[in-house]
Amino acid sequence: MREYVIHPLVVGINETDQGVMTYLRDYGKRIYLPIYVFYLSKGDKNILVDTGLEQFMIPDGAEEECGFKILEFEDALATVDLKPEDIDIIIHTHLHNDHCENDYKCTNAEVYTQKKEYEFLLNPHPVDHRYYPDILDDLNVIQVDGDATIVDGIDVIYSPGHTVGGQSVAVNTFKGKALITGFCCNDKNFPSAGPAIAPGVHIDLTEAYDSIQKIKKMADILLPLHDPAIGRQKTIP
Repeated sequence: MREYVIHPLVVGINETDQGVMTYLRDYGKRIYLPIYVFYLSKGDKNILVDTGLEQFMIPDGAEEECGFKILEFEDALATVDLKPEDIDIIIHTHLHNDHCENDYKCTNAEVYTQKKEYEFLLNPHPVDHRYYPDILDDLNVIQVDGDATIVDGIDVIYSPGHTVGGQSVAVNTFKGKALITGFCCNDKNFPSAGPAIAPGVHIDLTEAYDSIQKIKKMADILLPLHDPAIGRQKTIP
């Protein structure tokens, strides 16, 4: 099986409340929430997991406190010698706008998302304002129904709860299976003892809880989708 290297690219950052990540815990504690694009190298295609938020945001002092550079989408791709038109495949964890707003720049890419997530994008419920129904218009969208292999060594694992059709991305590496979570979380969702903590934002709490337990058990290397420590690593593993 092909082995990949994961390159976390930080394309923006928000300041938010820890309770947005961890259900019923740490409300009132302010945190930085990095927005990542993950480039998967060592394959025969140029593959991204998510494309981030188009509006470029850096709160004052965020780079210094977090310990990494934050770059606009095109500049971040340039650090791994890519341009948007070089991208062959985009795999989406989910379709909240901060994970897919730069898709339209990747004019040659196939875009993989769960069927349920895509259907929800086209007709979102008012309870979740982060879906823009036209955001993937004119793109080559491929809808996946449940767990699936995208290419050799890269699978998606259906992980609903945070959204109706979240999918975690399992990446084979020389140190085992790396899981990019299909739901928004950080290191605080994964305490050293006891069960993982459900995402603070969810459309179905029981599904969110079950999904995070499943992904925690499957991973040799766990990549919480908004954990600042990930941005300090140039490559994983």
